[in-house]
Amino acid sequence: MSMASWPRTVASPPYEGNGEQLGTVAMAKMSRRKKIRIAFTRGGRAIKGAIDHWFGRRSYIGNDEIIDATHFPWAAELEKQWPVIRRELDAVLEDRDGIPELVDFSPAQRYLAKEGHWKSFFLAVYGELPLENRRSCPETTRLLDTIPDLEVAFFSILSPGKHIPPHFGFYKGLVRAHLGLIVPKPREAVYMRVGQSMVHWDEGKVVVFDDTYEHEVRNDTDEWRVVLIIDVARPYPFPLDKLNALVLRIARKTPFISGPLKKHRAWEKEYYAKATERKAGDTPA
Repeated sequence: MSMASWPRTVASPPYEGNGEQLGTVAMAKMSRRKKIRIAFTRGGRAIKGAIDHWFGRRSYIGNDEIIDATHFPWAAELEKQWPVIRRELDAVLEDRDGIPELVDFSPAQRYLAKEGHWKSFFLAVYGELPLENRRSCPETTRLLDTIPDLEVAFFSILSPGKHIPPHFGFYKGLVRAHLGLIVPKPREAVYMRVGQSMVHWDEGKVVVFDDTYEHEVRNDTDEWRVVLIIDVARPYPFPLDKLNALVLRIARKTPFISGPLKKHRAWEKEYYAKATERKAGDTPA
């Protein structure tokens, strides 16, 4: 969703069936208007790339695709406590069918959810703390609350055979971490590409990366894959740290964030109301 995988992600340019970006033959068949739009898109990406590079180089953690997790002390604590998080996840997955698709909150992500299922169980979203979800995962919530500058946290639940196509986050001021919780076998068949780097998750291990680089995910197994996704503010020296915090506060007020948040509140209210009704119906008279 996020700005992260809630609408912070942007689809990469169109691809043809052979996996290559649109070539000269395809371009020749396009209307002038479409050619202009693609030219502007490519020009915009070039400008964005230059800005991202400038901001990345000025942060304390550099501008690499994969970031050393030791920059973030909380990563080691999550790894230490991962069995607790896994137990709470298992309880959440008892009603896996009831967990919403990411696209339910953010239609802008439809491109990323063309086939298969990408379900999301949110525990923190840009200053909003989903109360009932957090009650379902008290220990996970306690650990998340110790993370400085936390913006987003959710269980990312990927169905067997699911492919999340190439896309990229549009704001350099955040970095993303994945804590592996359920990693199917064979391990080589479930992976993420970030730029030119390949990531294979391990259960109980944290991977930190810069999602402004083009990335995609594949689960070419017959089992579900689950990671805990965490977005935190990129660490900068003064005064860029203050500027970054301001940008993130402003972003919370935009329709790209407030719209999905409103939908999530409605889902949470309805979901837990139905759960209460079911529980009451199961109680002996």
